[in-house]
Amino acid sequence: MVEEGASPILFYWGIFQATFSIPDWKNLVYGWQVFLPPIIGAYLIGSIPSGLILARLAGKGDLRQIGSGNIGATNVLRTGSKKLAAATLLFDAAKGYAAVFVFYFYFGPDVTFFAAIAVVVGHLFPVWLKFRGGKGVATTLGVLLGLASLAGLATIATWIAVAVIFRYSSLAALVSIALSPVYGWYLGEPQVGGIAIFLAILVWIRHAANIRRLLRGEETRIKLKRTGTES
Repeated sequence: MVEEGASPILFYWGIFQATFSIPDWKNLVYGWQVFLPPIIGAYLIGSIPSGLILARLAGKGDLRQIGSGNIGATNVLRTGSKKLAAATLLFDAAKGYAAVFVFYFYFGPDVTFFAAIAVVVGHLFPVWLKFRGGKGVATTLGVLLGLASLAGLATIATWIAVAVIFRYSSLAALVSIALSPVYGWYLGEPQVGGIAIFLAILVWIRHAANIRRLLRGEETRIKLKRTGTES
């Protein structure tokens, strides 16, 4: 029950914080010397534009001038190279996995909570590309695999199932990422579920245009052809 004069927002935030083992913001403020370097490091790892770099190395040109202009694996597929798209997917996922694995090992769960979010933010808004990055699905999957492998695998399985049934890459991403907090909670631990909630919000925000196209029935379906998929 809310105490007289207390803010309901703070009250419910306290419940949310306790439920998902979210670190107290005071720890972040007073221990900024410990938290800040890993957060910046995770952001910089996430901001590495894997797709853009690989496309240029393969002689495909500037990925931002191809298809949707996105730097993720789906747009890399529009270059006609499945291997290049697969490599981009793996590198983007590896960024998320490496960030949580390394920082958990050296700094523990509280620092890892913020590092996990920072690495995805880095992918979404890379400083090198004027904060115009990818949509964060692969990096989020990497984070989940690093935090709780079963939760990550369940999220990937959901993506595959939705993609096969409905043939929409964006819908598969939205559904699987939306369910990731549930998988994180039951197949990992409460804090994994808490991290997944924040990551799901970020990914859904970056998919706003896809959501509008899905609602209008204008989203491009996955094409099972040699040229790959589009979204």
